[in-house]
Amino acid sequence: MSIRITSDSTCDLGEYAKQRDIGIMPLQVNLDAKSYFDGVDITPQDIFDFVAKTKILPKTSAPSITDYEEFFKSQLAFGDEILHFNISSKSSVSHNVAKQAAEGFGGKVRVIDSMALSSGQGLLVMKAADLRDKGMKLDDIEEAINALRAKVNTSFIPDRLDYLYKGGRCSRMEMYGANLLKIHPMIAMDDGALSVKKKYRGKMSVCIRNYIEYLKELYPEYDKTRCFVTHSSADEELVEEAKRLVKENFEFDEVLETVAGAVVTGHCGRNTLGVLFIAE
Repeated sequence: MSIRITSDSTCDLGEYAKQRDIGIMPLQVNLDAKSYFDGVDITPQDIFDFVAKTKILPKTSAPSITDYEEFFKSQLAFGDEILHFNISSKSSVSHNVAKQAAEGFGGKVRVIDSMALSSGQGLLVMKAADLRDKGMKLDDIEEAINALRAKVNTSFIPDRLDYLYKGGRCSRMEMYGANLLKIHPMIAMDDGALSVKKKYRGKMSVCIRNYIEYLKELYPEYDKTRCFVTHSSADEELVEEAKRLVKENFEFDEVLETVAGAVVTGHCGRNTLGVLFIAE
């Protein structure tokens, strides 16, 4: 039986989703009274322009049960069974909605809480595609992915804390202090929830270097298949330096660059960058 791999749009896989035959369910982004679909008809620049104009963050919303039922039905045209991934259930109701929708498909649709977001989720989606292409059965793929969830390094460094403050993830004083003193926190996903793991000080380029060196110390053993350097429209020089440092400090078979979609960008702001991979 053929297996269709799908994910909500927060996996931030971009062109790699098409390359690996992965179906994407877009989440919704709301700017004032108008709604858009992540990765379809809204760009990160639209988010930056909206926030600059209104001083408020866009709102995001999960698909309805009906939306998911229609999505799963359409995706079954490409496979006999579906393995679907969602952003961490601690960050969105999307996973719970997808689970409810899947109940009507007689076991043909399995839904996984990635316990991650952005390309941390994308790593699991890509790994599932790897296992699918090796001919593994759905039960075995699901079991393997569930065993990997806690091993995914989902972390990033924001340039400024303005968006995190607007989203209620830090106080006004923390934002002002960090921006004034050039403090850049390392924000990481732990058991499906985001928290500050370390703090760096100085230019972003220096902080990114220290961050990557810390990841090397923290994860001496890792899955060498792939690494994502994911950013929210970061400066090209910063992205290229990050990729160079990853290749210098690690031995990944491929280092892939992805740009965060509208949902993730709306929470972290421009020039945020993360290095994400699966640890052993």
